Amino acid sequence: MATSAAVKENDDTAHSFAKGQLKAIIERIEKLEEEKKAISDDIKDVYGEAKGNGFDVKALRTIIRMRKQDADERQEQETILETYMQALGML
Repeated sequence: MATSAAVKENDDTAHSFAKGQLKAIIERIEKLEEEKKAISDDIKDVYGEAKGNGFDVKALRTIIRMRKQDADERQEQETILETYMQALGML
């Protein structure tokens, strides 16, 4: 049979392990958040550079969003948009 001291020691060890694991997870997330912020700043700088060179940033953002889409999904959305624009007399 385990003594109460042995049980307490096992509980303390498990608690210490969980505490260390939690701390490691938090630190990894914080590091990734810092990296995400740095990347976000880099992207902002590139858009600023594009704007300074005369490019329309709104159009660039639209193209970036569209390139992430599946070709079929993009075609479907373009078709719907064109249908709506025709219905409103915009084309």
